[in-house]
Amino acid sequence: MEDLVSDINVSEYYDQAISLIMAYAPKLILAIVTLIVGMWLINRAIGVLDKKLGAKDPTLNKFLCGLISAVLKIMLLISVASMIGIATTSFIAVIGAAGLAIGLALQGSLANFAGGVLILIFKPFKVGDTIEAQGFLGAVAEIQILYTVVNTFDNRRIVIPNGSLSNATLVNVSVYDTRRCDMTFGIHYNDDIDKAKAILQRLFDEDERSLKDPEPRICVGSLGDNSVNLMFRAWVPTDDLWPYYWDMHEKVKKAFDEADITIPFPQRDVHVYNKSE
Repeated sequence: MEDLVSDINVSEYYDQAISLIMAYAPKLILAIVTLIVGMWLINRAIGVLDKKLGAKDPTLNKFLCGLISAVLKIMLLISVASMIGIATTSFIAVIGAAGLAIGLALQGSLANFAGGVLILIFKPFKVGDTIEAQGFLGAVAEIQILYTVVNTFDNRRIVIPNGSLSNATLVNVSVYDTRRCDMTFGIHYNDDIDKAKAILQRLFDEDERSLKDPEPRICVGSLGDNSVNLMFRAWVPTDDLWPYYWDMHEKVKKAFDEADITIPFPQRDVHVYNKSE
């Protein structure tokens, strides 16, 4: 009797197993094939995108390839799960709730992430450019997803959040090949203006870094309290701007001294009156 019951139970389990295999085996096989083929197609597509964008912008290329690959693989896994028969509605709801919680906890990081995306897409600056932002002036060393690394000219490493860079004003001084060097030199009211302007023009012509086009502008910029201020605006290559600025100030001082042109300094006359009792 016990042997008969066990044979019946085994037979029932066997029939149920066969039914389950017949019902789910095609779906499982199809899901596995879909997963393998999908992964292969995603990797091929990412490889093609990597080759297309790699030479143009390595930073943007790495970010886009990683992001697109992650999104496509998540979509593939959800599709495979639905093919097997797993309810993906609740699964997606759980992912959404987890994403919302993580987003609230990482608001600052998400803002930096969004700023990094905007910087990589719109390219207000690139690696190697000299920018002035958040009170710092330096060369861009790295553009990361969350932060931008800037090396200052006194050899400091500044890490600036991309959220701040994307939402604030910044100055990119490396966009153009030439820049205008603005300088002001004061002379005494008794000195010859034309003579001083001729000296500035001579110093401009003698310096190989000076650009003839556009022409320099040398004129009286203002009449100050103690001096006549000559405005000297010359165009130079961007890389030579500051060396040119510093060298020209030294040359002007020496040339004015040789020509007996005085560079005045602020002074004040004090008159003292003695009043008897």
